[in-house]
Amino acid sequence: MPAQTPPSPTLTRVRQAYTRIEAANRPELWIDLRPQSDTEAEAKALDAHLAAGAHLPLAGHLFAAKGNIDVHGLPTTAGCPAYAYTPATDAPVVARLRAAGALLLGTTNLDQFATGLVGTRSPYGAVRNAHDPTRTSGGSSAGSAVAVALGIVDFALGTDTAGSGRVPAAFNGIVGLKPTRGLVPTTGVVPACASIDCVTVFARTLPEAEQALAHMASPPDRALPPLSPRAPGPWRVAVPPREQLGELDEGWAEAYEATVTRLRATGADVRLLDLTPFTEAAAMLYQGAFVAERYTAVGAFVDKAIADGVDSLDPTVAGIITRARDIPAHRLFADQDHLAGLRTRALAELADADALLLPTTPGHPTLAEVAADPLGANARLGRFTNSTNLFDLAAVAVPAGEVNGLPFGVMLIGPAFTDDRLARLAALLQPEARLAVVGAHLSDQPLNPQLLSLGARLERTTTTAPVYRLHALRTTPPKPGLVHVGEGGAPIETEIWRLPAEGLGRLLTTLPRPMTLGTVQLSDGTQTPGFLCEPTALHNTEDITDHGSWRTYLTHNATKPT
Repeated sequence: MPAQTPPSPTLTRVRQAYTRIEAANRPELWIDLRPQSDTEAEAKALDAHLAAGAHLPLAGHLFAAKGNIDVHGLPTTAGCPAYAYTPATDAPVVARLRAAGALLLGTTNLDQFATGLVGTRSPYGAVRNAHDPTRTSGGSSAGSAVAVALGIVDFALGTDTAGSGRVPAAFNGIVGLKPTRGLVPTTGVVPACASIDCVTVFARTLPEAEQALAHMASPPDRALPPLSPRAPGPWRVAVPPREQLGELDEGWAEAYEATVTRLRATGADVRLLDLTPFTEAAAMLYQGAFVAERYTAVGAFVDKAIADGVDSLDPTVAGIITRARDIPAHRLFADQDHLAGLRTRALAELADADALLLPTTPGHPTLAEVAADPLGANARLGRFTNSTNLFDLAAVAVPAGEVNGLPFGVMLIGPAFTDDRLARLAALLQPEARLAVVGAHLSDQPLNPQLLSLGARLERTTTTAPVYRLHALRTTPPKPGLVHVGEGGAPIETEIWRLPAEGLGRLLTTLPRPMTLGTVQLSDGTQTPGFLCEPTALHNTEDITDHGSWRTYLTHNATKPT
């Protein structure tokens, strides 16, 4: 029987994603999930284009879009079934990603009408945190962030008005890029506050997020302001005095200080900044007149839905929007004047710094705490994020360790159009490691989602130096054992993955015997950490070295007559 042609990496990734969706058992992540058959057909068409020589830089990458972003063929609900409409085309951001070869799996759950930072205000269900299902995932881009954190998609689109592209990133241990307003078009996005809305991107690593954002971005829709030339010298990072951070969850102040210390260790010049104008402006986003813009966006629909007795309206969201209806116009003009003064003060504080470093949120509430005080819990989460778009700033949120076993995140904020500068600074907080894998963690194998959930990305495929033997272990799921023998070895196919150094440490703590982590010699003479096997586990196992790779061995077994 002839050997079957293995599926392409793109098709394999699609099938792996749907398997991961079933295993994760998180139906609340999705509003509409595309049928697997449709996505597989699109993957095969992409493979044909690639074979014909098409340039598709995102081929093989899977993504999801927040449910307030238009996707052709799926309803746009903004988290409210009664609001749903069928878009005639993709939103430009979706169309650009698809044109680059990315495959969309579906639309994700959100705080209704993108009103909230908690991820619970939806008739499709509260989105549970990727690491602790008793805690909030953060919102409003809840489903997008958790789909990335669980390794289902490579990146996902969110939106950010008050912090919705950063709070979920912090709570789920991933990266959230909130670009300068106007760099990414908001056409085809149900507005929350149209004047300050931004489309954002989540990914497990900073390079993945930047790659996606590069394909989403447009030339600026306004003239670039004259940026002050950066003076030579170390990075300059502003931080507030401890007392201006206010009350933080237990352990968060220490985690933040540890992040500041890490930045100093890279040579950054850390200096103090007065946070007052930022926190005063943050309070204005919902407590002032600016919330009236949310009524402009969907207020007429909400009023009619209430009158018609529509039961899919979230009561907290409906209350916020309807209360905004009666704000007098003079309050808006007064708030605009006050905000202009605060922005002038804030930019003056930032004038001699490349970025402001802050905890992304003051804490991480449980679902029960949000249910007990939905407005208060939400307001607290926006203390550091609400002012960013009001001040027309750019931001990037990145993981910065753990507190009590849960992700802790920070964000870097800078003036408009300093997006690249912020990303370079954020990279200082994201040290990476390499990992060599030869078996069940390969890109088409059952344990690969473990790597994806840690933010790993495939760098290249190579072989080991000819000093190893490969054995088929008696484990569930099946996996091989790589053992160093020196003479008498052979080159073994190996994938090299890059992942956050912290993720490699977490993987090591869960590694079951007889697997170990050691130094693997590669065919090019370099060395990298990789999976090895205790020699004592090889008793009565099959030596499969002659196959040259775990995949070849599996294919051989699958086609061998029974």
